Amino acid sequence: MLNVTNISKKYGKKSILSSISLSVQKGEIIGLVGENGAGKSTLLHILATIQKPTDGVISLNDMSYDKNKKVIRKQIGFVPQDIAIWDEFTVEENMIFFEKLSWRKKSKIELKQLCLDMELDKWKEPTKTLSGGMKRKLNLAISLIHDPELLLLDEPTVGIDLKSRKEIGTYLKNQAINEKKSIVYTSHDMDEIISLCDRVICIGEDPFYKSILIDSGKEVISF
Repeated sequence: MLNVTNISKKYGKKSILSSISLSVQKGEIIGLVGENGAGKSTLLHILATIQKPTDGVISLNDMSYDKNKKVIRKQIGFVPQDIAIWDEFTVEENMIFFEKLSWRKKSKIELKQLCLDMELDKWKEPTKTLSGGMKRKLNLAISLIHDPELLLLDEPTVGIDLKSRKEIGTYLKNQAINEKKSIVYTSHDMDEIISLCDRVICIGEDPFYKSILIDSGKEVISF
């Protein structure tokens, strides 16, 4: 379980995040919404150990981020907003390349099955020829090679077709339900957030997102 207590982040005198507290249970998908600049990506980067908070405490499975960073990083899968793959490689070559960087090893059959599970079947295709949706699926597959317990997704379906969005959403739900992964998910697509997430964290002063979520009946926590 992920526990976040009173996390704040400042750059100089500018406050980006202020006293954010949340928890994510095993098998739960938490949505993270707010206007541009509200601090969603910053929070994900802090949860991914890429940035350090100015104040506050974070733990994963009762392990402190401050004292157990190396161990915790092995339990985190992070999908950035920008697609991070090798365009000149095939899907197969990308998966093998990133598997070699992973602390948990998988066979080529296991890597291929990971792609097939999310309906990415272009194993021998150069990634530069793939659709946006297929590239997003590959980005997600790479983040899952080491079988993380906590999955952090920064707008993983932005700019792709509806079919691919639904396939990624279905896959993530299965990961939460069947594999008990904890997932934190940002998106500006409120229909996606409402259909996919168990609870929603709303960051920022803009009431737009909060009003939509309340009308939908979703549990909302605001900061």
